[in-house]
Amino acid sequence: MPETRVLFRDIDAPGLATIQGYRDRGGYGALKRALHELEPDELLSSLEDSGLRGRGGAGFSMGKKGSFLPRGEMEKYLCCNADESEPGAFKDRELMQKNPHQLIEGCAIASLAVGATYAFVFIRGEYWEIADILDRAVGEAYDAGYLGADILDTGVRVELIVHRGAGAYICGEETALLDALEGKRGNPRLKPPFPAIQGLYGGPTLINNVETLSNVPHIVNNGADWFKGFGSEQSTGTKVVSVSGCVQRPGNYEIELGIPSREIIYGLAGGPPKGRRVKAWFPGGSSAPVLTEADLDLPYTFEDLAKAGSMLGSGSIIVADDTISIPELALRTARFYHHESCGKCTPCREGTNWTTKMLDRVVRGEATPMDLEIIAGVQEKIIGHCLCVLGDSMAMPVGSMVAKFRDEFEATIEAAREAGHGALDHSPLDRPLTTGAQAA
Repeated sequence: MPETRVLFRDIDAPGLATIQGYRDRGGYGALKRALHELEPDELLSSLEDSGLRGRGGAGFSMGKKGSFLPRGEMEKYLCCNADESEPGAFKDRELMQKNPHQLIEGCAIASLAVGATYAFVFIRGEYWEIADILDRAVGEAYDAGYLGADILDTGVRVELIVHRGAGAYICGEETALLDALEGKRGNPRLKPPFPAIQGLYGGPTLINNVETLSNVPHIVNNGADWFKGFGSEQSTGTKVVSVSGCVQRPGNYEIELGIPSREIIYGLAGGPPKGRRVKAWFPGGSSAPVLTEADLDLPYTFEDLAKAGSMLGSGSIIVADDTISIPELALRTARFYHHESCGKCTPCREGTNWTTKMLDRVVRGEATPMDLEIIAGVQEKIIGHCLCVLGDSMAMPVGSMVAKFRDEFEATIEAAREAGHGALDHSPLDRPLTTGAQAA
């Protein structure tokens, strides 16, 4: 099945990252239309009518979120979340690297819609090369009059700043991102108040991710009904999915929401290597509950994946084939979130720690079947009880792996015990992910 390219149209064309290459393809035409033909309320209505949902993980309506910001003369802000730290996610990187002006135009239009005079792109610290590309593109936009104190001589002001993070996963959480922007340690804030009411520097703030904002110029240019022509009733538009893991053609693919997940994994990404089969897959990054081979024919939409007990999330599909040990994959997942926890709230700080220790006992053969019950119970105590969703991001996939692959967890314990502790003296993370039987 071919891709349906909107954001990725001409993505590999020479010169697209320059302002001239972008304008040659109609770039900044939507910003001119937003300035001269549409009122802010019309912009917001168009975004809400389009059904555009956040592409960063939560899937909340962008237009509705923007409408929560109060009207008035107070200073308002727009923040673009480019802290793409979710394991398996790399779509925003390519969008910023190859078509930075698409994002800049989206930020400018979204700022007009909510009345923000300052916009920030918070980019993860490891994306230093991409940050340089964005800085150059922002400079070009200022020189051309698309940003600044008097955009295209209209008297409208939008200032755009690229802010580099320091490489902390927690800063992908919107309120931790705000603290980091303000020069503080990136810790989640208690909500309410929500950022739309009290966000950056205490002002109303709209926060969306790179892919979401990159859609804005296309909706302004073509209309809400055009955007709704793609996808399903509740999941409109296209989606850039990052496919990685045990597939023959890993990469970014732009698909129309609603196509069968099998078409993405097998059709576009080529499926697992010859002779192997899909054992488990994360439909929305490492924080999404895993699905199995039996779920491959699910339509790839927010609602269908939610009904199946998982989530579309950031659209980062990670595939594990039948050579992968699920218990070791669970341990690897838990260790990542334990390492990245800010430690501010007890369920996440202690829950990720104890989950990692218990899963380590499993792969070393030191656990008992009763420990699996304890692991599952710990995940239930974490979900919904943390200050932010980082704890849930570990508990949901780990809990789903224990529930769906319990037999393999028990077999891994038995095989490791029979092999003797000496075979597993080193960390399981120091060796390839294998099945319990292969490890034995």
